[in-house]
Amino acid sequence: MPTCGLDERLEDVRQRVEAAGWDACVVVNQEHIVLGLLRSGELRRESESVAERAMRPGPSTFRPFLPIDETAAHMVEHDLENSPVTTADGRLVGLVRRADAVKAAHELHDHGHG
Repeated sequence: MPTCGLDERLEDVRQRVEAAGWDACVVVNQEHIVLGLLRSGELRRESESVAERAMRPGPSTFRPFLPIDETAAHMVEHDLENSPVTTADGRLVGLVRRADAVKAAHELHDHGHG
């Protein structure tokens, strides 16, 4: 999952994100603490801008131990395409995509584990 710093140019970030097959980038500091999120809309903004100016600060985050059905339901209810997964101190663990969360929740339910 792509990450970037506050002062990186959007053009550079967009190219890296697209090359990796993603549509979002998590903005982090040197300790990998989540500062913001660049979704596809923000990544398409003026290319000379930097991540700090375009990002959504303080994005909704999820903890790794949260059941996937709860994560999926929250993402659907709040129309979140993707959200960072962090530790309690805000360190980035990963990025969950709504489509993946919904699929996993359905599979759990279909197999009688949910």
